[in-house]
Amino acid sequence: MRRPSNPLALAVLVLLFERPMHPYEMSSTLRFRRKDESIKINYGSLYAVVESLEKKGLVEATERVREGRRPERTVYTLTAAGEAAMHEWLGQLIAQPTNQYTDFEAALSLMPALLPETARSLLAARLEALIDDDRAYHQSRAAIRSFPRLLTIEGEYQAVLRQAEIEFVRELLRELDEGSFDGLAGWRRFHELRLAGRSAEFTEELFTT
Repeated sequence: MRRPSNPLALAVLVLLFERPMHPYEMSSTLRFRRKDESIKINYGSLYAVVESLEKKGLVEATERVREGRRPERTVYTLTAAGEAAMHEWLGQLIAQPTNQYTDFEAALSLMPALLPETARSLLAARLEALIDDDRAYHQSRAAIRSFPRLLTIEGEYQAVLRQAEIEFVRELLRELDEGSFDGLAGWRRFHELRLAGRSAEFTEELFTT
């Protein structure tokens, strides 16, 4: 059976591994545990994810409950196939590195389209935002100290990645400021030729030298 590819679907399977739940409880549990900082959670799409998992036979509706005047809600449980899929999927994600194709990585690969000075200004703004995010993370840790580390470990991972990115951007800015960034002269030449309507010459130079 082909497993789902949406991380929210995996989160649903993990929650139902704990106990049966209805979709609203799934959503509120994920938000209470601050999993919305690591997994994109939309209440509307959550219903669609649960329905998809049900069609695949990974979860099943077991009962309907009503709390006070609230609408009747369907409680779902994890099937044996769902538990097997959850363990296999989670295991693969933990053990096997994958290319995440991040927006920043894509932007870096296309950065030559910007003037070096423009790129430098934007990178400086990114560095400032990253530092603000890092500061906010460390301040927010006080609010989750009551949570076991097991339930917040992804925050530590994000902090390590963020710190590495801060150092990367800081070093990139230093090289741009000092003029030691490899390829900087060619970068500037490309834009000079482009303004003169001769950018094709740069491509020819680049691949023939």
